[in-house]
Amino acid sequence: MSDLPKQRTFAAFDDEGPESAARAVPSGPAIPDADPAASTRGGGGGESASGPETGAAPGILAGKTVWVVDSHSLIYQVFHAMREMSSPAGQPVGAVHGFTRDLLDIIGQKRPDYLICAFDHSDVTFRNAIYPRYKEHRESMPDDLRSQFALIDRMLDALGIARIAAPGYEADDILATLARRARDAGGACVLVTNDKDCRQLITDTVRVYNVRKDAMFDGEALRREWGIEPGQVVDYQSLVGDSVDAVPGVPLIGPKMAGELLRQYGSLDGIYARIDELGPSKRKSNLIEFRDQALMSRELVRLRDDVPLELAWDAARVGPVDAGRVGALCGELGFRALSDRIMSLANAGAGGEAEPSGAPIAFRVVDTEGALDALAAELARGRPCSVDLETTSIHPRWAEIVGYAIAVEEGSGWYVPVRAPEGERRLDADRARETLRPALENPAIPKIGQNVKYDLIVLRCHGVALAGIACDTMVADYLLAPGERNHNLDDLARRYLKHETIRIGALIGEGKNRKRMDEVPVERVAEYAVEDAEIPLRLAPRLRRRLHDDGLEPLFDDVEIPLIEVLAEMEFNGIRVDRERLAELSGRFGARIAELGDRIQELAGAPFNMDSPRQLADVLFQRLKLPVVKRTAKSGPSTDAEVLEQLAPLHPLPARMVEYRRLMKLKGTYLDALPELIHPRTGRVHTSFKQDVAATGRLSSKDPNLQNIPVRTREGRSIRTAFLPAEGWSLLTADYSQIELRVLAHFSRDDALLDAFARGEDVHARVAGEVFGVPIGDVTKEMRRRAKAVNFGIVYGQSAFGLARALAIPDDDAARFIDAYFERYPGVQRFMESTLDSCREKGYVGTILGRRRAVSGVRSAAQRGDGRSRTLPERIAINTVIQGSAADLIKLAMIRVHRRLREIPRKSRMLLQIHDELVFEFPPEERSELVRLVDQEMRSAADLAIPLVVDLRTGANWADCDDAAVSE
Repeated sequence: MSDLPKQRTFAAFDDEGPESAARAVPSGPAIPDADPAASTRGGGGGESASGPETGAAPGILAGKTVWVVDSHSLIYQVFHAMREMSSPAGQPVGAVHGFTRDLLDIIGQKRPDYLICAFDHSDVTFRNAIYPRYKEHRESMPDDLRSQFALIDRMLDALGIARIAAPGYEADDILATLARRARDAGGACVLVTNDKDCRQLITDTVRVYNVRKDAMFDGEALRREWGIEPGQVVDYQSLVGDSVDAVPGVPLIGPKMAGELLRQYGSLDGIYARIDELGPSKRKSNLIEFRDQALMSRELVRLRDDVPLELAWDAARVGPVDAGRVGALCGELGFRALSDRIMSLANAGAGGEAEPSGAPIAFRVVDTEGALDALAAELARGRPCSVDLETTSIHPRWAEIVGYAIAVEEGSGWYVPVRAPEGERRLDADRARETLRPALENPAIPKIGQNVKYDLIVLRCHGVALAGIACDTMVADYLLAPGERNHNLDDLARRYLKHETIRIGALIGEGKNRKRMDEVPVERVAEYAVEDAEIPLRLAPRLRRRLHDDGLEPLFDDVEIPLIEVLAEMEFNGIRVDRERLAELSGRFGARIAELGDRIQELAGAPFNMDSPRQLADVLFQRLKLPVVKRTAKSGPSTDAEVLEQLAPLHPLPARMVEYRRLMKLKGTYLDALPELIHPRTGRVHTSFKQDVAATGRLSSKDPNLQNIPVRTREGRSIRTAFLPAEGWSLLTADYSQIELRVLAHFSRDDALLDAFARGEDVHARVAGEVFGVPIGDVTKEMRRRAKAVNFGIVYGQSAFGLARALAIPDDDAARFIDAYFERYPGVQRFMESTLDSCREKGYVGTILGRRRAVSGVRSAAQRGDGRSRTLPERIAINTVIQGSAADLIKLAMIRVHRRLREIPRKSRMLLQIHDELVFEFPPEERSELVRLVDQEMRSAADLAIPLVVDLRTGANWADCDDAAVSE
């Protein structure tokens, strides 16, 4: 990219300054007639985006996609998530950082041809003329957010991203207008927003994208979720209303009823044309009584697609990045890691303008036995090879191999098809597997790949033990950039090689037209598959150089690479699940949920949809007159768990809602979902352990996520009773005792904390005795509870305010408690301050094994003061050192135990890793040996200043495990 920015001025911003123009209330009429006062930053020339009315050439955007961001909505989201982040000068910058990061995700991962940030211009729009109470619940913008808009404008200028607003209209209207104009010009449009109003804009060429979930929402998704067509969304919302925006709708018509009415009568007009067909009911009387209100609501929710905008498509292309301005601004705001990422994107040619990486990758289809034997001979030479499997499923335990792609030198590779469409040449699957087996199983031949764990499991399912894993490019990039959301091959190829990969959607299609890989012609699969093998081969040396430069190579080679095989083994093993027990629990939970529902409706005084946050808010704050505790990103009253907990002492309904939601989530996520995930051949669920997600280094799991099953609640424990060992076997759980506090003691070298662990004392009771000034034998349960909250709060960088909320005590009491803690444990405070000083100087923190995480926005020691208040970056920095080091230790333990289990063939198997806990299954004759082995290897994982302690339990299911004596 050139370093010269496109000068695209925004007329409305120039009139009043960028911050005020986007937010100032217009002094004139709410609906502008002759004064559009809106344009992109860059005035003249280019392809007109004004549509047919100004002579835009149809087809000018053919094959292109315009991405339009609902900027205010996205900024509010990240502001609330990163509210405490500040610049070195102490200025709030969390919204700037989060918004920029989201835009970089879009640019880097989605490669938009055009990108436009749409803003609300003011709080007053034409809708207020229709209904003065429109959005009356919206609170004024917080000052620490308002001050960031000028910085956001500067960042957009530096990035070369267009921004636009129009007096009298909302950003949603701009999204609607640009979507129509993109369609008229022959292009497609993606609307980046969580606002459900925009679902009315969905067409074959317009989709809605949720950046937070990385999920695209189209007509098919709308039909699944709401049961209606895009053309019915306006009428749907006219009936349901929106309490956040003060759109009244029709009382007692909720989402379910609105959907039924529209499916039956087609539209709002259709409902009223046949209103007499509805039988006598409160629903019918409300529809008649509030007809005018419904029609007015329709005018409020219908988005305008005729906003007068002066726009040239050329000015909406992404970039170029102004390197000087980016560097200066990121330096001013403390965005060191973000600056590196921006420049990496710029150098890679963001926005679809990447330079080609050279000649196309040459591929050869190996479809004869002679060619297969020649390939095997080439592999036997022992050169490092990159391997990628094409399969029939993304779930390795369910996948059949379609073909093998192999590369040993840059620029070329082989593809061995074993499944293909009828009539196409392919090799016998058994012949191909056995011919390739010697090379695949030879540990002396280095193997390279992307997400190697997947291929390892698939091959294991087909009887091949892949050996010699030398590099996984996904894991390598994760170590280099743990804060990135994605480490997929498409992004890596573009970022490091300036190479545009073949998109999987172009090969197998999307949605209902999606094909299986073995239904695609072999030549097309070969081109795609060989690229998937050749790219990691090229990436590996580049990534390894970076790992070496950052001191991460030992962590990569000694921990993360060996861990791949451990995780693959665990996923392959899975854990047995009792389907009948799940069904029994589902019925029990369902009965309790029904009881709660009846009681909640009774307490509310009238029926309402308990699953609707909007209707619950109406009940709590309108009908019951309870106080609004906090608001959502869209300024509506929040009804989240924290709010309900605070309201519980004031009325019995909130506490019932907390239990209702908890049981509904557990029932839907586990009791009803797990049976669908049980493999028909193994009778087990095979969760997927994610090595590249948590920035701290922790593992996560999905499909299913077993790490979120509550361990301390009765309901959570009941769910765990459905997880069983093999028939006639038992389970062993091994859990590090207070591992994060032990890591804290190791790093802080605090004498009192070290002494407590060395003596084997109850650390929480010891801390309580020290802080409250009483002998440890006189510590009460309440004292210990408070000390425990402080101990773990310190690990997470908790402030006095956070501790006060956790213990339900006054802020002053919490502050005094923290002061007393640091007075008795000064080494802990010294460790925390030195960690933050180092992070501020270097721009990152490190774990016990040298894992790095970039953290921006840590304040100076003078700004931090007495340490009672911690900003989000400061909490992240402290927590990463502690939690990340604990993650390092459990990974080391897993590797050690796995190797010991392999030394002498044993039947015992490692099944799960849940944070600090490992779960095994074993036959009766191996009980004593396994207990000793696991205890020894986990305690010996690292040499800390204090001993590691492991709690071991055995039992017939995951919940009912009793202490296991090591001496056995």
